[in-house]
Amino acid sequence: MSSSSRTVPNGVHPRYNPRSSSSSATFKGCCCCLFLLFSFLALLVLAIVLVVVLALKPKKPQFDLQQVKVQYVGITNPNPTTASLSLNIRMIFTAVNPNKVGIKYEESRFTVMYRGIPLGRASVPGFFQDPHSQRQVDATIAVDRVNLLQADAADLIRDASLNDRVELRILGDVAAKIRLLSFNSPGVQVSVDCAIVISPRKQSLTYKQCGFDGLNV
Repeated sequence: MSSSSRTVPNGVHPRYNPRSSSSSATFKGCCCCLFLLFSFLALLVLAIVLVVVLALKPKKPQFDLQQVKVQYVGITNPNPTTASLSLNIRMIFTAVNPNKVGIKYEESRFTVMYRGIPLGRASVPGFFQDPHSQRQVDATIAVDRVNLLQADAADLIRDASLNDRVELRILGDVAAKIRLLSFNSPGVQVSVDCAIVISPRKQSLTYKQCGFDGLNV
């Protein structure tokens, strides 16, 4: 019989290595401890956030259109089927922060429309507003010789020359986040929907009605 082939006597089992079993148990124990630790930290952070929110009682920021100034209105009609509109409108918004913490506003964009046709856009850069403060924000919409065709041109010429009344619509969304320490809350959004009427002869605003999140003001 070869010396390399050995038989295990009856009743004798291979030697058991306790180190591998203890290492596996230690690894599982460490994983369990880490999971419990991270779960505890997550619950602690959540509890702190809830306590802070309940203590501060954050309110939705107010972003209202206060004034609309017509700087220029020009309408030309080289032929009966077309009309060109040039327009400069300055809008003055008021941002009110009623909270005990600051508010970070994202960049906002507004569109001016005539009978569902977009004429031009204006943007307001993002800014930070201190707690319990009020701030004015300006935005200017410049429309440079936008051409309207056929029916829309006829309506515009009639509104401007006969009625001296051009109705426009201003749409836009204002996104903001409440800043607490170095953290920002989930974003809140205020939708602005304003109907304005301007007088081309007087170069002035004659009517304004705005809705914010469906609430008329």
